[in-house]
Amino acid sequence: MADSQSGQGFDAKAFLRTVPEEPGVYRMIGVDDKVLYVGKAKNLKRRVSNYFQRTQPSPRIAMMVAQIVRVDVTPTRSEAEALILENNLIKSLAPRYNILFRDDKTYPYIEISGDAFPRLAYHRGAFAKGARYFGPFPNAYAVRESIHLLQKTFQLRTCENTVFQNRSRPCLLNQIKRCSGPCVDLIDADSYAADVKLATRFLDGQASEVIDDLTTRMQAAADRLAFEEAAACRDQVRVLQAVLHRQFVDSRKDEDVDILAAVEQDGTVCINIAMVRGGRHLGDRPQFPSGAAVAGAQDALLAFVEQHYAEHPIPARILLNQALDPIREAFAELSERPPGVLAPRYAAEKAWMEMAEKNAGLAIQARARDTGRMAQRLEALRDALDLPEAPQRIECFDISHTMGEATVASCVVCESGAMKRADYRRYNISGITPGDDFAAMRQVLERRYGKIAAGEGQCPDLILIDGGKGQVSAAAAILAEVGLEQVAMVGVAKGEGRKAGLETLIFPDGREGLALGGASAALHLIIEIRDEAHRFAITGHRAQRGKARIGSRLDDIPGVGPARRRNLLAAFGGLDGVRNATVEDLCRVEGVSRKLAEDIHAALR
Repeated sequence: MADSQSGQGFDAKAFLRTVPEEPGVYRMIGVDDKVLYVGKAKNLKRRVSNYFQRTQPSPRIAMMVAQIVRVDVTPTRSEAEALILENNLIKSLAPRYNILFRDDKTYPYIEISGDAFPRLAYHRGAFAKGARYFGPFPNAYAVRESIHLLQKTFQLRTCENTVFQNRSRPCLLNQIKRCSGPCVDLIDADSYAADVKLATRFLDGQASEVIDDLTTRMQAAADRLAFEEAAACRDQVRVLQAVLHRQFVDSRKDEDVDILAAVEQDGTVCINIAMVRGGRHLGDRPQFPSGAAVAGAQDALLAFVEQHYAEHPIPARILLNQALDPIREAFAELSERPPGVLAPRYAAEKAWMEMAEKNAGLAIQARARDTGRMAQRLEALRDALDLPEAPQRIECFDISHTMGEATVASCVVCESGAMKRADYRRYNISGITPGDDFAAMRQVLERRYGKIAAGEGQCPDLILIDGGKGQVSAAAAILAEVGLEQVAMVGVAKGEGRKAGLETLIFPDGREGLALGGASAALHLIIEIRDEAHRFAITGHRAQRGKARIGSRLDDIPGVGPARRRNLLAAFGGLDGVRNATVEDLCRVEGVSRKLAEDIHAALR
């Protein structure tokens, strides 16, 4: 029986007798030692046995099992170790039958720091010890809207510690009543701590209790004739009530729920996760799986749950639009206290799911439109440049400097019609005559394509150069030197008055320049890539120029070396802070004597 369900020669019964009942990772191996699938298990024997039953849960699993010639298992000491090992193996092996949800960005959180006067901040990434984090939120907009509300209501500080520690007068946020001014002692520590406590309770979903507390405080202030305090409490209550009333869907109770809608349309699967925190609907985020040969909505949803909730907090309830039992089993392995996994039952829950499903469908349609539009633009570019096929990888270069100062070159990458930011690179240019753009272009291309010619990195199908004949000639010479002259290349020369749509394309073989016209889809794509290269170059140049100028102003002062310069900038949050500091302030910086403080103060006046 087992042999008919797996690859020829694989004796599943004999193999299963050797599998331990321990946590670990298993790898399904096909012909030529190709890894088909990597999975983790709380109990290896029970999990692997499921693959060799008479019936399979999906066509994808059945297809995979039919190709198995060997199964390798790696027991681990704990489920946590199994999770880490599985994640590492999937990333390194990219198995054909693993469904992957690639999301380079972590979900955003709201952070309340552990300082004496805690800071309210937007946060992504690893958690810092001592701080409190609230979330995750589905997108940056939801976080920033919540921070704006908390500023307006509780007036917590949002400034960096370097700014907070060196303020001598209230900032603009205090003047517009978005910060209570703890930096200049406009609020005492106990009162500020009380505001922080209210804010954390609100973020924990206790909005109605916070409103009740503020109402009680307002009435008490009015009874003792403290009318300004009562008015402040009244304004806070009104803001919070307005927020709660503004919610499109409100569960009418403080609860944390995730709504997972798995939708399949025209062969594309989307998992849309909507988040409800404290009874407030915070928005949603669509996710698209990749890496699986065959995957339906149920398979994709199971894969999403296993990956997402291995790294993010699990709320009390999960609402689904697919079969519940496989997801319940997945949560049983992920958590000792699994959440309630349910289908929508009440009006609010059904409304949430309806929104999530609708948004998933819209995301699929938008993705299809974008894919079709990208393909059309790439085909138009192929026709315009007379290329053998549409270029799938395009790299574009630009040079930025100010009168030759802090020259920076950028390389941006467009892959399959979409910008691939992970492959962007900046190059600091040195050793050339200031302002020599041709030499700068030669240097960046030599550094970029010298490595590619040596077998490192991916060769593009088309190279775009932001510039005219001089830059194109310099680029062509370098490509010939490294043996990549066969790669298509074109320069993008600005039109009259630098107006978009009037650009001329310059070819390295001496052909007459080509003006496609503002209506050309090919030119639209070229301009979009060229503008992105320009943006990326100029932001890098400005950062380099700013560093150079800050450093030069301080480096010109005798006695200020790299260490003291670093200490000064860190203590005062930048050159402006150093310039505005008094001699006494400067003396407090490590390594700065009174004599040196006086010299710095005089030099920066």
